[in-house]
Amino acid sequence: MSILLRELFTSARIKVRVEAEDKDEVFEELVDLLVTQYRLDCRDEVLDAIRRREEKMSTGIKRGIAIPHAKTALTKGVIGVIGISRAGIDYQSLDGEPVHLLFLLVSSEADAGLHLAVLKKIALLVENPDFYEAVMAAADAEAVHKTIVRFEDILDSQDA
Repeated sequence: MSILLRELFTSARIKVRVEAEDKDEVFEELVDLLVTQYRLDCRDEVLDAIRRREEKMSTGIKRGIAIPHAKTALTKGVIGVIGISRAGIDYQSLDGEPVHLLFLLVSSEADAGLHLAVLKKIALLVENPDFYEAVMAAADAEAVHKTIVRFEDILDSQDA
């Protein structure tokens, strides 16, 4: 059950200039992008699901990276967007540092296995410090997408 992050996070689903300054604002900004990209009519429900998951434990994982995520009956499969904040977002991360790179994921309850597979692949990707540096240096969404493709290819070649 493999998923390609390059297909999940197309250029149109990457926002390189997030304006939000705090966690709640960034959730709204990224859920708005998600709703637009996937033509959803359940914005508030998705936002609530993300907030509920975040209340359990911060999804700010390390080195300026967060993976806010939730499961909901209102979507099919796994959908997602990426947000990048140059200034950094006050996120109450586990390490106390601001977050600059966010992978927001929403999946259906029925696709829990795929949801975990995507989370695992993102976690493996961000283990490579060069990935974070390359994403933060990217000038636009297309460059971020090319970075994802390049580092995903490296990951996949290691698995082969």
